[in-house]
Amino acid sequence: MRLIFGLVLIVGLGLAGFATYMAKNYIDQYQQQLAQERAQRGPALETVNVIIAKRALKFGEKLTKDDVAMVPYPKAALPEGIFTTPESLFPENARGLREVLRAMDPMEAILASKVTAPGEAAGISSRLEVGTRAFAIQVDASSGVSGFLRPGDMVDVYWTGRISNANLRTEGDSSGDVTKLIESQLPLIAVDQSADLDRIETRVARTVTVAATPQQVAALAQAQSTGRLSLSLVGVTDTTVAEVIEVDQTRLLGIQVRNAIAPEQEAERCVIRSRRGAEVVITEIPCTN
Repeated sequence: MRLIFGLVLIVGLGLAGFATYMAKNYIDQYQQQLAQERAQRGPALETVNVIIAKRALKFGEKLTKDDVAMVPYPKAALPEGIFTTPESLFPENARGLREVLRAMDPMEAILASKVTAPGEAAGISSRLEVGTRAFAIQVDASSGVSGFLRPGDMVDVYWTGRISNANLRTEGDSSGDVTKLIESQLPLIAVDQSADLDRIETRVARTVTVAATPQQVAALAQAQSTGRLSLSLVGVTDTTVAEVIEVDQTRLLGIQVRNAIAPEQEAERCVIRSRRGAEVVITEIPCTN
């Protein structure tokens, strides 16, 4: 009896040891796999909740709380102008809702540059910076770059007219019909009655609206009333400053202007006239001051 009890005890201890060994191996393998997975994941990213669009938003739409949602976003990669709280996007005691300035896709982060201030309409007034004014320029197919202008583009403005007061011109100045660059890199904020920055279709506009300082507005108004304005589209990446440009017909055709030859002045003669009877005798003498 005691022998049987001893054998059972020995077998039980063996099984318990084997189970312990197997459990230890399983735990070790699990810990190794977990460590490898954590190593592959890399360091944990710190995130911040930001507001995104739940659906596609178009220019001019009013932005409501039903149109947005909160999602985590990497803190180290936050874009400028992001909204991180509902209160920042929908402040209390606001004059009204914000409107969309730029089209947004679903799940796109909402930025301050893509929406208006609370209660502000998505028109050209929201595009004017401090100290600038809106000025409309009349254009057609030839003066408006064949309808390829869109809000957000930069343009140079040229004036073509006639300089008629010849008495005010000095040597080397232009004369007659003249074309001159009067303003450089003015931003377009509207084409006809559209301020939509996402408009992609081309159309021949009748007017374009630029943002300019009051001094530039006065110059443009004077130029538009005395001649014809034409626009030249500036490249997106072009940061060069245009030099003073002025072309008339003489410079266009390369005609050399000849200076009139002044007549030679006769040398001054000093004489004395004396009479000898009926004859008059002329005698030259040195001239004195």
